[in-house]
Amino acid sequence: MSDQRIAIGGTDGEPAVLSTGHRVMLPLSTHATITGAVFSASKAAVASLLPNALKPIRATPGRAAITFLCVEYDRIGYDTAIDPYNEFGVLLPAIPEDKQTVPYASLLTHGVSGYVEYLPVTTEPARALGVDIWGYPKEVAEITHRDEGSVRHTSVRVDGERLIDIAIDRPPQLPWRQSGVSYTEKNGTVLRERLELDGRLGMWPYSDRVDYVFGEHPRAQALSTLDLGDRALLRFTADAEFWIHEGEAIGPV
Repeated sequence: MSDQRIAIGGTDGEPAVLSTGHRVMLPLSTHATITGAVFSASKAAVASLLPNALKPIRATPGRAAITFLCVEYDRIGYDTAIDPYNEFGVLLPAIPEDKQTVPYASLLTHGVSGYVEYLPVTTEPARALGVDIWGYPKEVAEITHRDEGSVRHTSVRVDGERLIDIAIDRPPQLPWRQSGVSYTEKNGTVLRERLELDGRLGMWPYSDRVDYVFGEHPRAQALSTLDLGDRALLRFTADAEFWIHEGEAIGPV
């Protein structure tokens, strides 16, 4: 694979104009509270969902991983041109096909990064923001977050059908700066977006303090076939500023 990197859909240091008429500056600065969990999954099933340029990480010697993200944005950009919104993410932790992955260690370094398989959001500007610039697979849905003590409950409905109800006990947080990447598809190309997070972060390995129920939505039925583990390999939370950089082409889909 070539090492050439080409920006698509927007360039750091320049404004991007969305199909809704909104203007945002890249890298996009946001502020969000994030709660998530990583589960083991069938390696073959995860690999079948990835573009050819990527392969799943080895979360354990024979298993891949899937990550669920529950996100509440309270600021989008510095000029707040786009109103706050909620988001739910389905990520497949992955790396480029020509890189190496190590069981357990890869989980800690790549568990909250990866290929974005599905990303429903609560508003049309939020959908356009992700689709127009980076090709994130967004659609508008009903997403609610509710807190009971340290537990965040998230409910996702798409086209009136339940996708998932998930409850995650948030671990204690410490000041932290973390970097990562996401991978998307746009115009037949796999893009890599550099991510940065700066704020308070908490992680806890191997936990049963995550509960979820899939609904009747077709995507939920597809997720239920990935042979997910019954315990979270990792649960995590963050309250931080979050930057998304321009997308760089790494290869064809």
